[in-house]
Amino acid sequence: MGERMNGFRILSIDAGGVRGIYTAVLLRRIADQVPELFTKTDFFAGSSTGSITSVGLASGLPAAEIVEIFRAYGQVVLGQSIVQNLGQLVGAKYDILNLKKLLTPYFGAAMMLDLSKRRGKFALIPAFDLDGHIDNVRTWKPKIFHNFTGAEPDDGELLVDVVVRSCATPVLFASYQGFIDGTVVAVNPSMLALAQAVDPRSGGRQLSDLRILSLSAGYFPRYIGGQEHDWGLPRWSWPLVSLMSDGQMGVADFETSRLLGPQRYFRLAPLLPEAVALDDASKIPDLISFAEAVDISDTVAWIKRFYLV
Repeated sequence: MGERMNGFRILSIDAGGVRGIYTAVLLRRIADQVPELFTKTDFFAGSSTGSITSVGLASGLPAAEIVEIFRAYGQVVLGQSIVQNLGQLVGAKYDILNLKKLLTPYFGAAMMLDLSKRRGKFALIPAFDLDGHIDNVRTWKPKIFHNFTGAEPDDGELLVDVVVRSCATPVLFASYQGFIDGTVVAVNPSMLALAQAVDPRSGGRQLSDLRILSLSAGYFPRYIGGQEHDWGLPRWSWPLVSLMSDGQMGVADFETSRLLGPQRYFRLAPLLPEAVALDDASKIPDLISFAEAVDISDTVAWIKRFYLV
């Protein structure tokens, strides 16, 4: 597969729902200045809608085409609310099968193995298995799909199925094939990618080999003022999911940056001018504008100086 013995390059892409178009636009802009970025990346990791981008790039799709996939995602997948049609809360808000229909023309019948066999690329996509097994014990558990040799590769899995599993956000979508969203495992998959890359059973790399470029789907700062919050479940239920998601994302950034240092790890996580919900398709034009306005000069400089060496 033409693996290099050093300079193993990893592109890690966060979850973000419809904000995935923000990341895709950033990547399109970066690739305009660094055309060899994706061809020289060895390993693509993506969580939830970040998996659409990571698998798309690993498959050879240009970033501009992935931007168009997200435009269609807003129309085809988020454009029709099941809840509104039925007028009551009876299940998921959107039809997960619309996502599969959208992605199938791009990924077809390709399997995880095809990324390594035909493209020489590795991929990692987290999801959460609602009914799995650990040592013959039936239990829910994280599932990290990958195509590395050794360490239980998922070579025979269809790319489209793996991506849809990782995108099956509870409440917004039904589970897919017994799996739910990769954000239950990792909003930011950079640490998962690092662990897979150094696993002696699969990646077999040294930390000194790794270069990780990590991109968020935009960040909007939130806080809870005051010193005491003697709240019960009703009041904590509103911020708790966001607290855990942002905390998990920050921990992955902390761990990866401390292990690799600034010459081998760079994260682009711009602040959004306003909060954008995971399923607010009406904000797609704004997200594109926000991404076009981001200063990417430091990112491009780091890629040229450290990532591509």
